[in-house]
Amino acid sequence: MRLNIEHKTWYAYEQQVTLSTQYLRLTPQNSVHQQILSWDLDLPCEATRTLDAYGNVMHVLTLDTPHQQLAIAARGVVEILDDGELAPDPECTLSPLVFLRATPLTLPDAAIRDFALRYWHAEKPLVSLEKLMSELLLKMPYQPGSTLVSDTAAKVFAASSGVCQDHSHVFLACCRSLGIPARYVSGYLYTDNVEHVAMHAWVEAWLDGNWHSFDITNNTRSTRQHLRLAVGVDYLDACPVRGMRLGGGGEDMLAVAAVQQVHAQQ
Repeated sequence: MRLNIEHKTWYAYEQQVTLSTQYLRLTPQNSVHQQILSWDLDLPCEATRTLDAYGNVMHVLTLDTPHQQLAIAARGVVEILDDGELAPDPECTLSPLVFLRATPLTLPDAAIRDFALRYWHAEKPLVSLEKLMSELLLKMPYQPGSTLVSDTAAKVFAASSGVCQDHSHVFLACCRSLGIPARYVSGYLYTDNVEHVAMHAWVEAWLDGNWHSFDITNNTRSTRQHLRLAVGVDYLDACPVRGMRLGGGGEDMLAVAAVQQVHAQQ
């Protein structure tokens, strides 16, 4: 499947910002699952490209002149090559054990630990996590606008609703409470379901020497309609745009992404 991606982010500030730095994880990498045919970033000035600690391509964008608006765009064409049941590893030499670490966003409470243990059978780890994924979606139906990006796994689990980020954080908390390394994945999803946005998040869990994908929001392990951008221990490590600034007062932010299938020429 060939996908065309358009992703734009706008910031508008009440007052002038004197200095801002944005960390952009907006550039996918080639793997056995995806081949990048073209990819461009449209930025207000040149950014420094590097790899972060998790092997993600990261651009550091620094604006040191006063500004009240900021526009960032990413676009490209990607070929999705296989079903992606076993997730390819990014350019990262970290041990999977790094992804056992709980974070403030993924710290399991007693309710999450009990929920994970309810469906865990050590002799059938993959089947257990598939069941856990299905039951978590039943427990937390997809409900846009019901949570904030700062909400923790414990909070959204108690509220029994959320979006892909929340599903992923709770699933990460469950896996890590069971002693299973698991990491957050950010990217894009091609879907006909208008309720689901193109920007997406899912989880990869380390079992039997491989990373296995779990898209909790769609109750699937297949990632044949997914384009991976970045991985991390939680949303803050893998989100497409994250930054800091001096000045500016309040801000308005709008992010829009579109993923369309590119059909072969007749």
